Amino acid sequence: MSARAVLLAALAAVALWFSAYWLRRLSAERRSGLDAADPLRWPRPLELAIGFGTDFFDTLGIGSFAPTTTLFKFFGLVPDEDIPGSLNIGHSIPTFVEALIFISIVSIDGRTLVLMILSAVAGAWLGSGVVASWPRRNIQLGMAAALIAAAAFFAMKNLGLFPAGADALGLSGLRLAAGLAGNFVLGALMTLGIGAYAPCMILTSLLGMNPQAAFPIMMGSCAFLMPAASLRFMARKRYSRAPSLGLTLGGAPAVLIAAYIVKSMPLSTLRWLVVFVVLYAAAAMLRSARREAAQSAVAA
Repeated sequence: MSARAVLLAALAAVALWFSAYWLRRLSAERRSGLDAADPLRWPRPLELAIGFGTDFFDTLGIGSFAPTTTLFKFFGLVPDEDIPGSLNIGHSIPTFVEALIFISIVSIDGRTLVLMILSAVAGAWLGSGVVASWPRRNIQLGMAAALIAAAAFFAMKNLGLFPAGADALGLSGLRLAAGLAGNFVLGALMTLGIGAYAPCMILTSLLGMNPQAAFPIMMGSCAFLMPAASLRFMARKRYSRAPSLGLTLGGAPAVLIAAYIVKSMPLSTLRWLVVFVVLYAAAAMLRSARREAAQSAVAA
C-alpha cells in the first residue's frame, strides 16, 4: 500500500474518531447539566453562515482562521480567551474534508508529506498545552499578532511577493530538516490562530517545492494537528460549543461546494478587503488587552 493510501486511511479514521469523541463529550456535558456561561444549544444562523463562508474561501485559498477570528470578535460571539480553541475544534471536520480532497488529487512525495504532517502535529501538541493555559490578556495579544501577520500575508499574496518556488514534489537532506523544523513552528502557531495556508506556501516555495504541494501539506497538517490541539482545549473547556458547532455544520458542505462546484474564482479584491477587516480585529484585540491590563492594575 502506498504512503498516500495509508495517509488517507489514517485521515478517515481520525476524522471518524474525532467526530464520535466530540459528540460523546457534548452528550455527556448535556446530561451532567449545562454550563450557564456556555449553554449547549443549536448554532444560530449567523454562526452557521460564518462556518460556511470561512471554509468556502479557505478551500479556495483565503484561509479560515483570521476571518473567523475577526467575525467572532466583531459580533461578540466568543470570549477572546476561547477563540483559539473554538477555531481548532470547529474547523477540524471541514479541514478533514479539505485534506481528503487535496491529498487525493495533488501530486507530492509520500514520505515528505507524512513527515511534514508529523512535525506539525508535534508542534500543535506543544503549542496547545501552552495556549490553553494562558490568561485572557496573553491570548488577546497573541491573537492580535496573529491577525497582523495574516494581514501581511494577504497583502504579500496580492502584491506578488511570495517566492516563486520550483518544481520539486519532495524534500531530502538539509531541505527536509528545514521543512520539518518550519512546519513544527507552524503547527505550534496554528493553536494560537495563525492560519497555515500562507506561511506553508512560503515555506515550501523557499525550499524549492512546487507551490501546489503546499495544499496537501497544509491541509494534511491541519487535519491531524487540529484534533490533537482540540483535545487540550476541550479538556480545559477553553472553547465555545455552539459557535464551534456552527463552524463545523456550516463549513463541511461549503468545502464540497467550493472544491467540486465553484473550484476557483478571482480573490484579489477579497484579499484586500480581508486585510483591512483583519487589521480592524487586531486593533480591537489590542484595545481589549489594554483594558484587561488596566483592570488588573486597579484590582491589584
